[in-house]
Amino acid sequence: MGWTFTDDLDSYLAAAGGFLRSRPVQHTVHLSVAETLRARGSSVYGDPAPLFGWWSPAGTEVTAALSHTPPYPLLLTALPEHSAESLAEALGSRGSRLSGVNASAADASAFAATWTRLTGASAQEVRHDRLYRLDRLKPPEPGPPGAARTATVADRDLLESWLTAFGAEAGEMPGRKSAVDDRLSYGGLTLWEDDGAPASLAGLTRRSAGTVRVGPVYTPPELRRRGYAGAVTAAVSQAALDAGADNVVLFTDVANPTSNSVYQRLGYRPVEDRVVLAFS
Repeated sequence: MGWTFTDDLDSYLAAAGGFLRSRPVQHTVHLSVAETLRARGSSVYGDPAPLFGWWSPAGTEVTAALSHTPPYPLLLTALPEHSAESLAEALGSRGSRLSGVNASAADASAFAATWTRLTGASAQEVRHDRLYRLDRLKPPEPGPPGAARTATVADRDLLESWLTAFGAEAGEMPGRKSAVDDRLSYGGLTLWEDDGAPASLAGLTRRSAGTVRVGPVYTPPELRRRGYAGAVTAAVSQAALDAGADNVVLFTDVANPTSNSVYQRLGYRPVEDRVVLAFS
């Protein structure tokens, strides 16, 4: 049977939901994308509509899945041998347009090799991320002055400014216009305030399959190296645990040694690496 595609979220989750939930840490982005679509509707990412898929050769159990929410890169779980090549061919025959691919280094390379051959595009690595899972939270001692509070609608202008700045620094696609309102709708953004002034920001995804992901974490350049990022990350991590999360995870840019060391001091442990290849 190979790859099956659909634009229907319910059909996708009926077929691949059990597979995704079987490894909720590694599949955190797939699950949170599905949870956002379920909560906010299929148009939350704009047009065209999202595309989903799963791999089940000869009608056997599902062993891989994908989601694509343009303009973001194609998001892949770990892929069985040779399924990357057939996926590229199947998407090419559908006339799919891809800005890139987000997967393990080996799977991204295998997919890109076929995709670039078929389309004439070139592929370039633009990000190398590391997934961490919280083991035992160790809040910074001593912590910086101030305290955390949940962001509100009154903070929208600041939040939009900071999230735009974060995306520019991280080299990410511009965020959705509705992203801040979406996060505010479930208390998914937290500010660290020092003497009443916002100093740092951390986000949380909706809980899915018992897993919550921290991110983004942003501190304006002029306020860095004061411990604010570690403090606000610890605060939202504790909030996720208090709300019943079984797993709290986050991604870091491997090229940023500061953030990687901060999160490890807080009790986060590495799980796996992923890369993003951009197609020109």
